[in-house]
Amino acid sequence: MDPVTAVAAAGVALVVKGALETAGQEAGRSGWASGAHLVERIRARFRGNADAEGALDRLTDTPDDESAQQALERQLAAHMLLDPGFEAEIRRFVDEAVAAQGRSGAQISAALIKNAQVFNGKVDVLGNWTTS
Repeated sequence: MDPVTAVAAAGVALVVKGALETAGQEAGRSGWASGAHLVERIRARFRGNADAEGALDRLTDTPDDESAQQALERQLAAHMLLDPGFEAEIRRFVDEAVAAQGRSGAQISAALIKNAQVFNGKVDVLGNWTTS
């Protein structure tokens, strides 16, 4: 997985985590309070792009929807590739979340990431390739 896709996937997992906590009335008890700031920063960057705004809204409304997660991941990665400053901001949010979760002992659970899709081009492998 390339670095931008990895950061986008982690960003989506944080948006999902924040949406689930809000729905479960747990936002005030969260170990990482910047989740709302992440969503607002993404929303500000997406402003004016109906597809991107729709992807964010759909995921915050239905965080368990895997197609919504994939759509937001694609939009987030595309915007990060177009704007290195935005990529750096999202990377900083992800790093802060990881640090906060390490302090609180919380983890981004596999249930939040579930069936993450990786959107990469075709890969050709030539020669002898063995795995152990």
